[in-house]
Amino acid sequence: MTENTDCLFCKIIQRQIPATIVSESEDYLAIRDINPQASTHILIMPKVHVQNIACFDQADKLGALFIAAKKLAELEKLTNGFRLVVNNGPDAGQSVDHLHIHLLGGRALGWPPG
Repeated sequence: MTENTDCLFCKIIQRQIPATIVSESEDYLAIRDINPQASTHILIMPKVHVQNIACFDQADKLGALFIAAKKLAELEKLTNGFRLVVNNGPDAGQSVDHLHIHLLGGRALGWPPG
């Protein structure tokens, strides 16, 4: 799990491609989605390249991503609720092969999704 020079998110993490950064730590980067599907749409990704959640077995680092999502939801004042989405593979709609969590909120979100 290292940087992938062809990966869009790795390029964003390395500041080779601009993005609106919302939060950052040693282990993750959170950015605003450029094609938001809700009033708040933030992507939280590990700084190490890992293709998807099925390839990631470090529970502590995965947990840290979800804790970051919870804190960002609080900062964004998503008091009526929010959704966390992790797409895994093309059939699930994963369009960038770098693990990331979508934090969605700011409006009522329908069910079922997709």
